[in-house]
Amino acid sequence: MEFDDIERILELMHQHDLSEFELEREGLKLRVRKTGAGYAPPAAPMQMASIPAVPLPGPAAAASASQTPSAPEPIEEPALDLAVVKSPIVGTFYRSPEPGAPSFVEVGDRVKKDQVLCIIEAMKLMNEITSEYEGELTSTYVENGKPVQYGERLFAIKTS
Repeated sequence: MEFDDIERILELMHQHDLSEFELEREGLKLRVRKTGAGYAPPAAPMQMASIPAVPLPGPAAAASASQTPSAPEPIEEPALDLAVVKSPIVGTFYRSPEPGAPSFVEVGDRVKKDQVLCIIEAMKLMNEITSEYEGELTSTYVENGKPVQYGERLFAIKTS
């Protein structure tokens, strides 16, 4: 796919007022979303390119902006240092080394740097995912046995 092809896709999206476009051919997957339509994390090279479209000003955008009420002031909360562990590969997420075994980590556990957090199975290979951070595990975002994408959130760790 050439750059001119991508420009033409963006032009067509604008002409037809599309907020999202996805194309898959010959091992290449292209997903384009307008800003405000959400964010798609980038996938592994040569598998998917995520290019957010730049919103173009127009009468519809100006009209909707003038009719939108202003957002309330955010309530100040103490700053937390949360580190998010993301999937480095596409595969199947497993919380434990084998069925029936206890999970590597649970919410509330203290984790150390290089501690195994989970396993992601990709092409029949079991890949141990380790922590780059030290702190308390505050969230798990994926259920056991579910597929994960490259860049998808797996865990949140309150760093110490």
